[in-house]
Amino acid sequence: MGWGRCSAEPRAAPGAAAAPAAESRAGSRAADKGAARREDSAGDGGGMSAADPSPAAGAAPDSDPGRAAVASAYQRFEPRAYLRNNYAPPRGDLSSPDGVGPWKLRCLAQTFATGEVSGHSLIDIGSGPTIYQLLSACTHFEDITLTDFLEVNRQELGLWLREEPGAFDWSTYSQHVCLIEGKGESWQEKERQLRAKVKRVLPIDVHQPQPLGAGSLAPLPADALVSTFCLEAVSPDLPSFQRALDHITTLLRPGGHLVLIGALEESWYLAGEARLVVVPVCKEEVMAALVRSGYEVRDLRTYVMPACLQTGVDDVKGIFFAWAQKKAGV
Repeated sequence: MGWGRCSAEPRAAPGAAAAPAAESRAGSRAADKGAARREDSAGDGGGMSAADPSPAAGAAPDSDPGRAAVASAYQRFEPRAYLRNNYAPPRGDLSSPDGVGPWKLRCLAQTFATGEVSGHSLIDIGSGPTIYQLLSACTHFEDITLTDFLEVNRQELGLWLREEPGAFDWSTYSQHVCLIEGKGESWQEKERQLRAKVKRVLPIDVHQPQPLGAGSLAPLPADALVSTFCLEAVSPDLPSFQRALDHITTLLRPGGHLVLIGALEESWYLAGEARLVVVPVCKEEVMAALVRSGYEVRDLRTYVMPACLQTGVDDVKGIFFAWAQKKAGV
């Protein structure tokens, strides 16, 4: 969630890191418990953060007034409020197959079940304070990098990765993913696997040509990217959204895959005291942006937010899910 809701962009995102309509948007922090030691440039104040508006990942200060305003607004982002708004009931109720949570998890599980989105390294762009977006992905990669613009989001995910008291409880999501994947895996094993695969948590700014900065610790180019409720939440306008997509695409190898989830026709969302602006996008604009950035769109689905889940924490109309493959030579 680059900027609290999305990774590295000054746009609104609900929830810790602000994910629109129950989505993840902020970056997380790697746990150093179990498996290999993780690199984390966030916990020690590295990179951009709510408390440290200095350039993240060595980027130059942002002189664009629109993006600067978004970055400033995110300084009030509250991860726990975002999580309550989007991942606790009613939006966090996974008991109904028609709910937004089950829809997102189903899209992710079905895409990764194809076996085509796989490889050694995966980067989650603008993780926000959420991890659900990686539960189906972690089986197919050995090295996962989490990223976020806000230090508070990286810290929030660090609690979960290190299994510390007070960490947000994602077990309901883990149980649901195990159920729909149908492999007989326990939710505890699913979470252990994800924690073991996360090798580092890094600051990111998707508005910079090098979103992770020079000399990044992440293995580049990555085999796949995942990004949920980020780009539209940190971009002041559609051209900025397009540029951010272009920037993160540089992190992906030709032939690699992008899994993108975001809000449709959303203009704002709440995360505690913060009221964050979002650039409204429609399905056709998402499709066009992916094509302009050099992708072949493999799948594009939409979900209409039902009235019962329009809870006043945002004005989101729906969600999009996109699976795209970077063309050779891009």
